[in-house]
Amino acid sequence: MRKQEYGKIVNISSTSSWGNMGQANYSAAKTGVIGLTRTLAKENGAKNITVNAIAPGQIDTDMTRNIPENIKMMGIMLTPAGRMGNPSEVASVVSFLASDDSSFVNGECISVSGGFLMP
Repeated sequence: MRKQEYGKIVNISSTSSWGNMGQANYSAAKTGVIGLTRTLAKENGAKNITVNAIAPGQIDTDMTRNIPENIKMMGIMLTPAGRMGNPSEVASVVSFLASDDSSFVNGECISVSGGFLMP
């Protein structure tokens, strides 16, 4: 990417990067992804290489299907959209960040969480 002076990197973090009970190791790893994203964005921006991350919330995947139903429902109740997301909704944001339409988006972590991370 540096040689051709162009590239798009999209990392996957998680809303767990904001902290999640019982998941200190997972939260730390996903927070590290955001730090890596921002550092690489600063180091490579002048080379026309953008580096961004996505922080999905509860998405209907094999991983979330193993969450106990009562815990899953608590997460849904805290999500203004009132539901879990679909993998295609995350994929759409990845597609945008990988496209030339996002040429001035760099060093960001975009939450795809139905509003779960709103302040």
